[in-house]
Amino acid sequence: MNLARLTIRARITGGSLLIAILISIVAGIIIFTQVERIVSDGQLLVLDNIESPYLTALSQEGTDEVDPPGAGQLVAVVAPGGDLHVDTLPAALTASLDSLVARPDGTRTVSSAGETFLVRVTTVSTSAGEWKVITASRDGLEKSVLNKVAFLLIASIAGINLAFGAASWFIGTAALGPVGRLRRSAATLVVSPGDEMLPVGPAQDEISDLAVTLNELIRQLRSSAERERQIVSDASHEIRTPLAIIQTQLELAQRQASTLPQMQADVTAAQHTLARLSALATSMLELSRIDAQASPGSARAEELAAELADAADRGRKRVGHRDIRIEYSSPPTLAKQTVAVSEADFGRVCDNLVNNALAAIEENGLIELSLDLGDHGLRLRVRDDAGGMDEAFVPLAFDRFSRADHARTGGGAGLGLSIVAGIVSLAAGSIRLDNRPGSGLTVDVTFPFV
Repeated sequence: MNLARLTIRARITGGSLLIAILISIVAGIIIFTQVERIVSDGQLLVLDNIESPYLTALSQEGTDEVDPPGAGQLVAVVAPGGDLHVDTLPAALTASLDSLVARPDGTRTVSSAGETFLVRVTTVSTSAGEWKVITASRDGLEKSVLNKVAFLLIASIAGINLAFGAASWFIGTAALGPVGRLRRSAATLVVSPGDEMLPVGPAQDEISDLAVTLNELIRQLRSSAERERQIVSDASHEIRTPLAIIQTQLELAQRQASTLPQMQADVTAAQHTLARLSALATSMLELSRIDAQASPGSARAEELAAELADAADRGRKRVGHRDIRIEYSSPPTLAKQTVAVSEADFGRVCDNLVNNALAAIEENGLIELSLDLGDHGLRLRVRDDAGGMDEAFVPLAFDRFSRADHARTGGGAGLGLSIVAGIVSLAAGSIRLDNRPGSGLTVDVTFPFV
Protein backbone atom coordinates (compact mmCIF):
# COMPACT_ATOMS: atom_id res chain seq x y z
CA MET A 1 0.00 0.00 0.00
CA ASN A 2 1.28 3.43 -0.96
CA LEU A 3 0.81 5.50 2.21
CA ALA A 4 1.51 8.71 0.28
CA ARG A 5 -1.85 8.31 -1.49
CA LEU A 6 -3.77 8.20 1.78
CA THR A 7 -5.26 11.35 3.22
CA ILE A 8 -3.88 12.80 6.43
CA ARG A 9 -7.12 11.86 8.19
CA ALA A 10 -6.79 8.24 7.03
CA ARG A 11 -3.14 8.12 8.11
CA ILE A 12 -3.95 9.58 11.53
CA THR A 13 -6.82 7.12 12.01
CA GLY A 14 -4.82 4.14 10.73
CA GLY A 15 -1.77 4.98 12.83
CA SER A 16 -3.83 5.57 15.97
CA LEU A 17 -5.79 2.35 15.42
CA LEU A 18 -2.61 0.33 14.85
CA ILE A 19 -1.08 1.66 18.06
CA ALA A 20 -4.33 0.97 19.93
CA ILE A 21 -4.44 -2.61 18.61
CA LEU A 22 -0.84 -3.28 19.67
CA ILE A 23 -1.48 -1.82 23.14
CA SER A 24 -4.71 -3.81 23.43
CA ILE A 25 -3.00 -7.05 22.47
CA VAL A 26 -0.26 -6.52 25.05
CA ALA A 27 -2.82 -5.53 27.69
CA GLY A 28 -5.02 -8.54 26.79
CA ILE A 29 -2.10 -10.93 27.11
CA ILE A 30 -1.18 -9.47 30.49
CA ILE A 31 -4.79 -9.61 31.73
CA PHE A 32 -5.30 -13.17 30.49
CA THR A 33 -2.03 -14.28 32.10
CA GLN A 34 -3.09 -12.77 35.40
CA VAL A 35 -6.55 -14.40 35.20
CA GLU A 36 -4.94 -17.72 34.37
CA ARG A 37 -2.66 -17.37 37.37
CA ILE A 38 -5.60 -16.49 39.62
CA VAL A 39 -7.59 -19.52 38.40
CA SER A 40 -4.58 -21.77 38.90
CA ASP A 41 -4.06 -20.39 42.41
CA GLY A 42 -7.75 -20.99 43.07
CA GLN A 43 -7.45 -24.62 42.05
CA LEU A 44 -4.47 -25.11 44.33
CA LEU A 45 -6.39 -23.43 47.14
CA VAL A 46 -9.27 -25.85 46.61
CA LEU A 47 -6.87 -28.79 46.93
CA ASP A 48 -5.38 -27.21 50.05
CA ASN A 49 -8.82 -26.88 51.64
CA ILE A 50 -9.72 -30.50 50.80
CA GLU A 51 -6.56 -32.14 52.13
CA SER A 52 -5.97 -29.88 55.11
CA PRO A 53 -8.38 -31.66 57.54
CA TYR A 54 -6.95 -35.07 56.61
CA LEU A 55 -3.37 -33.97 57.04
CA THR A 56 -4.24 -32.58 60.46
CA ALA A 57 -6.10 -35.69 61.54
CA LEU A 58 -3.45 -38.13 60.32
CA SER A 59 -0.67 -36.13 61.95
CA GLN A 60 -2.15 -37.00 65.34
CA GLU A 61 -0.59 -40.30 66.46
CA GLY A 62 -2.94 -43.26 66.92
CA THR A 63 -5.66 -41.83 64.73
CA ASP A 64 -6.87 -44.33 62.19
CA GLU A 65 -10.32 -42.91 61.68
CA VAL A 66 -10.87 -39.99 59.33
CA ASP A 67 -14.01 -38.06 58.64
CA PRO A 68 -15.77 -38.41 55.29
CA PRO A 69 -15.23 -35.54 52.79
CA GLY A 70 -17.75 -32.84 52.03
CA ALA A 71 -20.14 -32.98 49.11
CA GLY A 72 -18.43 -32.76 45.77
CA GLN A 73 -14.92 -33.08 47.20
CA LEU A 74 -12.69 -35.59 45.40
CA VAL A 75 -10.34 -37.28 47.84
CA ALA A 76 -8.86 -40.65 48.64
CA VAL A 77 -6.98 -41.72 51.80
CA VAL A 78 -4.77 -44.78 51.52
CA ALA A 79 -3.59 -46.48 54.68
CA PRO A 80 -0.05 -47.85 55.09
CA GLY A 81 -1.28 -51.31 54.24
CA GLY A 82 -2.94 -50.15 51.06
CA ASP A 83 -6.51 -50.05 52.38
CA LEU A 84 -8.76 -47.24 51.22
CA HIS A 85 -10.28 -45.45 54.19
CA VAL A 86 -11.85 -42.72 52.03
CA ASP A 87 -12.51 -42.78 48.29
CA THR A 88 -14.68 -40.27 46.51
CA LEU A 89 -12.50 -40.11 43.41
CA PRO A 90 -14.07 -40.80 40.01
CA ALA A 91 -13.80 -44.40 38.91
CA ALA A 92 -11.23 -43.46 36.29
CA LEU A 93 -8.88 -42.02 38.92
CA THR A 94 -9.57 -44.87 41.38
CA ALA A 95 -8.51 -47.34 38.71
CA SER A 96 -5.13 -45.59 38.39
CA LEU A 97 -4.76 -45.02 42.12
CA ASP A 98 -1.79 -47.38 42.44
CA SER A 99 0.20 -45.47 39.81
CA LEU A 100 -0.67 -42.17 41.46
CA VAL A 101 0.47 -43.39 44.88
CA ALA A 102 3.66 -44.78 43.42
CA ARG A 103 4.70 -41.35 42.08
CA PRO A 104 6.50 -38.76 44.21
CA ASP A 105 4.43 -36.27 46.14
CA GLY A 106 3.28 -33.22 44.22
CA THR A 107 0.58 -31.69 42.08
CA ARG A 108 0.14 -32.72 38.48
CA THR A 109 -2.43 -32.83 35.70
CA VAL A 110 -3.86 -36.25 34.95
CA SER A 111 -6.08 -37.17 31.99
CA SER A 112 -8.31 -40.21 32.33
CA ALA A 113 -11.42 -41.39 30.48
CA GLY A 114 -11.64 -38.17 28.49
CA GLU A 115 -11.46 -35.93 31.55
CA THR A 116 -8.64 -33.83 32.91
CA PHE A 117 -7.99 -33.54 36.64
CA LEU A 118 -5.58 -31.60 38.78
CA VAL A 119 -4.30 -34.22 41.24
CA ARG A 120 -2.18 -33.76 44.35
CA VAL A 121 -0.53 -36.59 46.29
CA THR A 122 0.70 -35.91 49.83
CA THR A 123 2.41 -38.40 52.18
CA VAL A 124 1.84 -38.26 55.93
CA SER A 125 4.31 -40.26 58.05
CA THR A 126 2.99 -41.81 61.26
CA SER A 127 4.20 -44.50 63.67
CA ALA A 128 2.01 -46.98 61.81
CA GLY A 129 3.56 -46.13 58.44
CA GLU A 130 3.00 -43.74 55.58
CA TRP A 131 -0.49 -42.56 54.69
CA LYS A 132 -1.27 -41.19 51.26
CA VAL A 133 -3.79 -38.40 50.79
CA ILE A 134 -4.89 -37.95 47.17
CA THR A 135 -7.01 -34.90 46.30
CA ALA A 136 -8.31 -33.90 42.89
CA SER A 137 -10.37 -31.25 41.12
CA ARG A 138 -11.78 -31.24 37.63
CA ASP A 139 -9.74 -29.05 35.30
CA GLY A 140 -12.48 -28.68 32.70
CA LEU A 141 -14.39 -26.06 34.70
CA GLU A 142 -11.33 -23.86 35.03
CA LYS A 143 -10.59 -24.18 31.33
CA SER A 144 -14.15 -23.18 30.57
CA VAL A 145 -13.71 -20.10 32.75
CA LEU A 146 -10.48 -19.22 30.97
CA ASN A 147 -12.11 -19.71 27.57
CA LYS A 148 -14.94 -17.39 28.55
CA VAL A 149 -12.46 -14.82 29.83
CA ALA A 150 -10.45 -15.07 26.59
CA PHE A 151 -13.59 -14.62 24.48
CA LEU A 152 -14.68 -11.68 26.60
CA LEU A 153 -11.23 -10.06 26.27
CA ILE A 154 -11.17 -10.53 22.50
CA ALA A 155 -14.68 -9.14 22.10
CA SER A 156 -13.95 -6.21 24.41
CA ILE A 157 -10.65 -5.39 22.67
CA ALA A 158 -12.30 -5.55 19.25
CA GLY A 159 -15.15 -3.30 20.38
CA ILE A 160 -12.80 -0.81 22.05
CA ASN A 161 -10.56 -0.65 18.98
CA LEU A 162 -13.51 -0.11 16.64
CA ALA A 163 -14.80 2.66 18.89
CA PHE A 164 -11.28 4.13 19.11
CA GLY A 165 -10.92 4.04 15.31
CA ALA A 166 -14.25 5.81 14.83
CA ALA A 167 -13.34 8.39 17.46
CA SER A 168 -9.95 8.97 15.79
CA TRP A 169 -11.70 9.44 12.45
CA PHE A 170 -14.09 12.04 13.83
CA ILE A 171 -11.37 13.79 15.84
CA GLY A 172 -9.14 13.91 12.75
CA THR A 173 -12.02 15.31 10.72
CA ALA A 174 -12.66 18.01 13.32
CA ALA A 175 -8.95 18.83 13.69
CA LEU A 176 -8.42 19.10 9.93
CA GLY A 177 -11.55 21.17 9.38
CA PRO A 178 -9.65 24.50 9.62
CA VAL A 179 -7.10 23.15 7.11
CA GLY A 180 -9.91 22.50 4.67
CA ARG A 181 -11.19 26.03 5.15
CA LEU A 182 -7.67 27.38 4.55
CA ARG A 183 -7.42 25.33 1.35
CA ARG A 184 -10.78 26.60 0.09
CA SER A 185 -9.81 30.19 0.92
CA ALA A 186 -6.46 29.75 -0.86
CA ALA A 187 -8.27 28.33 -3.91
CA THR A 188 -10.52 31.41 -3.90
CA LEU A 189 -7.49 33.71 -3.75
CA VAL A 190 -5.96 31.88 -6.73
CA VAL A 191 -9.09 32.33 -8.81
CA SER A 192 -9.77 35.94 -7.80
CA PRO A 193 -6.61 37.52 -6.37
CA GLY A 194 -7.06 40.63 -4.31
CA ASP A 195 -6.08 42.13 -0.99
CA GLU A 196 -7.80 39.44 1.09
CA MET A 197 -5.90 37.10 3.40
CA LEU A 198 -6.47 33.59 4.69
CA PRO A 199 -8.82 33.38 7.68
CA VAL A 200 -7.17 32.99 11.07
CA GLY A 201 -9.25 31.01 13.56
CA PRO A 202 -9.91 32.20 17.10
CA ALA A 203 -8.02 29.27 18.63
CA GLN A 204 -4.33 29.86 19.35
CA ASP A 205 -3.18 26.55 17.89
CA GLU A 206 -0.91 25.21 15.17
CA ILE A 207 -3.53 25.83 12.46
CA SER A 208 -3.77 29.49 13.43
CA ASP A 209 0.03 29.73 13.43
CA LEU A 210 0.05 28.17 9.96
CA ALA A 211 -2.53 30.69 8.73
CA VAL A 212 -0.49 33.59 10.15
CA THR A 213 2.69 32.26 8.51
CA LEU A 214 0.94 31.74 5.17
CA ASN A 215 -0.52 35.25 5.34
CA GLU A 216 2.97 36.63 5.90
CA LEU A 217 4.17 34.60 2.90
CA ILE A 218 1.29 35.95 0.80
CA ARG A 219 2.19 39.50 1.81
CA GLN A 220 5.81 38.94 0.86
CA LEU A 221 4.86 37.36 -2.47
CA ARG A 222 2.51 40.23 -3.25
CA SER A 223 5.20 42.71 -2.30
CA SER A 224 7.72 40.85 -4.45
CA ALA A 225 5.30 40.74 -7.38
CA GLU A 226 4.65 44.44 -6.98
CA ARG A 227 8.39 45.13 -6.91
CA GLU A 228 8.85 43.04 -10.03
CA ARG A 229 6.07 44.93 -11.81
CA GLN A 230 7.64 48.20 -10.73
CA ILE A 231 11.09 47.07 -11.87
CA VAL A 232 9.72 45.99 -15.25
CA SER A 233 7.92 49.32 -15.57
CA ASP A 234 11.00 51.32 -14.60
CA ALA A 235 13.25 49.24 -16.84
CA SER A 236 10.86 49.65 -19.76
CA HIS A 237 10.86 53.40 -19.21
CA GLU A 238 14.64 53.56 -18.91
CA ILE A 239 15.12 51.50 -22.06
CA ARG A 240 12.41 53.20 -24.09
CA THR A 241 13.85 56.68 -23.55
CA PRO A 242 17.37 56.04 -24.94
CA LEU A 243 15.94 53.97 -27.77
CA ALA A 244 13.72 56.87 -28.77
CA ILE A 245 16.69 59.23 -28.56
CA ILE A 246 18.84 56.94 -30.71
CA GLN A 247 16.09 56.61 -33.28
CA THR A 248 15.62 60.39 -33.40
CA GLN A 249 19.35 61.08 -33.68
CA LEU A 250 19.77 58.57 -36.49
CA GLU A 251 16.79 59.98 -38.33
CA LEU A 252 18.27 63.44 -38.00
CA ALA A 253 21.61 62.16 -39.26
CA GLN A 254 19.90 60.56 -42.22
CA ARG A 255 17.48 63.33 -43.21
CA GLN A 256 18.83 66.65 -42.02
CA ALA A 257 22.61 66.31 -41.92
CA SER A 258 23.88 68.38 -44.82
CA THR A 259 27.58 67.97 -44.12
CA LEU A 260 29.75 65.10 -43.07
CA PRO A 261 30.81 66.70 -39.73
CA GLN A 262 27.16 67.26 -38.83
CA MET A 263 26.32 63.63 -39.61
CA GLN A 264 29.32 62.48 -37.59
CA ALA A 265 28.15 64.59 -34.62
CA ASP A 266 24.68 63.06 -34.79
CA VAL A 267 26.09 59.54 -35.02
CA THR A 268 28.45 60.27 -32.11
CA ALA A 269 25.52 61.45 -30.01
CA ALA A 270 23.64 58.27 -30.91
CA GLN A 271 26.68 56.22 -29.87
CA HIS A 272 26.74 57.96 -26.47
CA THR A 273 23.07 57.17 -25.97
CA LEU A 274 23.67 53.59 -27.06
CA ALA A 275 26.52 53.32 -24.54
CA ARG A 276 24.14 54.48 -21.80
CA LEU A 277 21.63 51.86 -22.92
CA SER A 278 24.34 49.19 -22.91
CA ALA A 279 25.39 50.22 -19.39
CA LEU A 280 21.77 49.95 -18.26
CA ALA A 281 21.45 46.46 -19.73
CA THR A 282 24.74 45.45 -18.09
CA SER A 283 23.55 46.74 -14.70
CA MET A 284 20.24 44.90 -14.99
CA LEU A 285 22.05 41.68 -15.91
CA GLU A 286 24.35 42.21 -12.95
CA LEU A 287 21.37 42.60 -10.59
CA SER A 288 19.80 39.47 -12.05
CA ARG A 289 23.03 37.53 -11.49
CA ILE A 290 23.23 38.69 -7.87
CA ASP A 291 19.59 37.72 -7.23
CA ALA A 292 20.19 34.24 -8.68
CA GLN A 293 23.55 33.66 -6.99
CA ALA A 294 23.40 31.18 -4.10
CA SER A 295 26.74 31.84 -2.38
CA PRO A 296 28.83 35.01 -2.16
CA GLY A 297 32.21 33.51 -2.97
CA SER A 298 35.32 34.22 -0.93
CA ALA A 299 38.74 35.84 -1.08
CA ARG A 300 41.64 36.58 1.24
CA ALA A 301 41.85 40.04 2.80
CA GLU A 302 45.20 40.75 1.16
CA GLU A 303 43.72 39.97 -2.27
CA LEU A 304 40.90 42.45 -1.63
CA ALA A 305 43.46 45.09 -0.66
CA ALA A 306 45.11 44.65 -4.05
CA GLU A 307 41.70 44.90 -5.74
CA LEU A 308 41.05 48.15 -3.85
CA ALA A 309 44.27 49.62 -5.30
CA ASP A 310 43.18 48.55 -8.80
CA ALA A 311 39.75 50.16 -8.25
CA ALA A 312 41.45 53.42 -7.28
CA ASP A 313 43.51 53.30 -10.49
CA ARG A 314 40.40 52.62 -12.57
CA GLY A 315 38.69 55.58 -10.94
CA ARG A 316 41.63 57.92 -11.74
CA LYS A 317 41.27 57.03 -15.42
CA ARG A 318 37.66 58.22 -15.33
CA VAL A 319 38.47 61.58 -13.73
CA GLY A 320 39.18 63.26 -17.08
CA HIS A 321 40.10 66.93 -17.03
CA ARG A 322 38.72 67.54 -13.52
CA ASP A 323 40.94 68.12 -10.48
CA ILE A 324 39.80 65.10 -8.43
CA ARG A 325 42.14 63.14 -6.20
CA ILE A 326 41.43 59.47 -5.46
CA GLU A 327 43.42 58.08 -2.55
CA TYR A 328 43.31 54.68 -0.89
CA SER A 329 44.79 53.13 2.24
CA SER A 330 44.89 49.73 3.88
CA PRO A 331 46.72 48.21 6.86
CA PRO A 332 50.36 47.41 6.06
CA THR A 333 49.79 43.80 6.99
CA LEU A 334 46.47 42.03 6.62
CA ALA A 335 45.71 38.81 8.39
CA LYS A 336 45.33 35.84 6.09
CA GLN A 337 41.63 35.66 6.85
CA THR A 338 39.05 34.70 4.28
CA VAL A 339 36.30 37.22 3.60
CA ALA A 340 32.82 36.33 2.31
CA VAL A 341 33.05 38.14 -1.03
CA SER A 342 34.81 37.35 -4.29
CA GLU A 343 37.46 39.65 -5.80
CA ALA A 344 35.19 40.43 -8.77
CA ASP A 345 32.21 41.40 -6.59
CA PHE A 346 34.42 43.44 -4.28
CA GLY A 347 35.79 45.28 -7.32
CA ARG A 348 32.22 46.01 -8.50
CA VAL A 349 31.37 47.45 -5.10
CA CYS A 350 34.44 49.69 -5.18
CA ASP A 351 33.82 50.78 -8.80
CA ASN A 352 30.17 51.63 -8.21
CA LEU A 353 30.90 53.63 -5.06
CA VAL A 354 33.74 55.50 -6.78
CA ASN A 355 31.55 56.18 -9.84
CA ASN A 356 28.81 57.45 -7.56
CA ALA A 357 31.26 59.86 -5.92
CA LEU A 358 32.71 60.96 -9.28
CA ALA A 359 29.23 61.74 -10.54
CA ALA A 360 28.62 63.98 -7.51
CA ILE A 361 31.88 65.96 -7.74
CA GLU A 362 31.84 68.81 -10.24
CA GLU A 363 35.35 70.13 -10.90
CA ASN A 364 37.55 69.34 -7.93
CA GLY A 365 37.33 67.20 -4.86
CA LEU A 366 38.65 64.22 -2.93
CA ILE A 367 37.62 60.57 -2.81
CA GLU A 368 39.14 58.41 -0.08
CA LEU A 369 39.02 54.61 -0.06
CA SER A 370 40.19 52.64 2.96
CA LEU A 371 40.20 49.09 4.33
CA ASP A 372 40.13 48.23 8.04
CA LEU A 373 40.05 44.95 9.92
CA GLY A 374 37.19 44.71 12.40
CA ASP A 375 36.35 42.09 14.99
CA HIS A 376 33.94 40.24 12.71
CA GLY A 377 34.82 41.31 9.20
CA LEU A 378 36.62 43.54 6.72
CA ARG A 379 35.34 47.12 6.48
CA LEU A 380 35.47 49.16 3.27
CA ARG A 381 34.97 52.92 3.60
CA VAL A 382 34.46 55.27 0.64
CA ARG A 383 34.33 58.95 1.54
CA ASP A 384 33.86 61.99 -0.69
CA ASP A 385 33.44 65.76 -0.21
CA ALA A 386 30.78 66.28 -2.89
CA GLY A 387 28.17 67.80 -0.58
CA GLY A 388 26.21 64.70 0.34
CA MET A 389 22.68 63.91 -0.80
CA ASP A 390 19.18 65.04 0.03
CA GLU A 391 18.16 63.69 3.46
CA ALA A 392 14.75 62.67 2.12
CA PHE A 393 16.45 60.45 -0.45
CA VAL A 394 18.68 58.54 2.01
CA PRO A 395 16.03 55.86 2.88
CA LEU A 396 15.52 55.26 -0.87
CA ALA A 397 19.17 55.28 -1.88
CA PHE A 398 19.43 51.49 -2.27
CA ASP A 399 16.16 51.07 -4.19
CA ARG A 400 16.42 50.13 -7.82
CA PHE A 401 16.03 52.94 -10.37
CA SER A 402 16.01 55.53 -7.59
CA ARG A 403 17.77 58.79 -8.33
CA ALA A 404 18.09 61.82 -6.10
CA ASP A 405 19.37 64.37 -8.57
CA HIS A 406 21.55 64.62 -11.64
CA ALA A 407 24.59 65.65 -9.62
CA ARG A 408 24.76 62.51 -7.55
CA THR A 409 23.65 59.97 -10.19
CA GLY A 410 25.31 61.49 -13.20
CA GLY A 411 22.31 60.75 -15.36
CA GLY A 412 22.56 57.02 -14.63
CA ALA A 413 19.70 54.61 -14.16
CA GLY A 414 19.97 54.52 -10.37
CA LEU A 415 21.26 50.95 -10.13
CA GLY A 416 24.79 51.49 -8.77
CA LEU A 417 23.91 51.47 -5.07
CA SER A 418 21.34 48.71 -5.68
CA ILE A 419 24.11 46.48 -7.03
CA VAL A 420 26.28 47.32 -4.03
CA ALA A 421 23.44 46.51 -1.64
CA GLY A 422 22.75 43.23 -3.46
CA ILE A 423 26.37 42.07 -3.21
CA VAL A 424 26.57 43.04 0.47
CA SER A 425 23.27 41.27 1.25
CA LEU A 426 24.46 38.12 -0.55
CA ALA A 427 27.59 38.12 1.65
CA ALA A 428 25.46 38.65 4.80
CA GLY A 429 27.35 41.87 5.41
CA SER A 430 26.17 45.37 6.32
CA ILE A 431 26.15 48.75 4.64
CA ARG A 432 25.64 52.20 6.18
CA LEU A 433 25.40 55.69 4.74
CA ASP A 434 26.85 58.61 6.71
CA ASN A 435 25.29 61.57 4.91
CA ARG A 436 26.61 65.05 5.66
CA PRO A 437 24.54 67.55 3.65
CA GLY A 438 26.74 70.35 2.38
CA SER A 439 29.90 68.40 3.18
CA GLY A 440 29.98 64.90 1.72
CA LEU A 441 28.93 61.27 1.91
CA THR A 442 30.64 58.30 3.57
CA VAL A 443 29.66 54.72 2.76
CA ASP A 444 30.74 52.00 5.22
CA VAL A 445 30.53 48.43 3.95
CA THR A 446 31.43 45.45 6.15
CA PHE A 447 32.03 41.96 4.71
CA PRO A 448 32.11 39.18 7.34
CA PHE A 449 34.89 36.68 7.68
CA VAL A 450 34.19 33.16 6.47
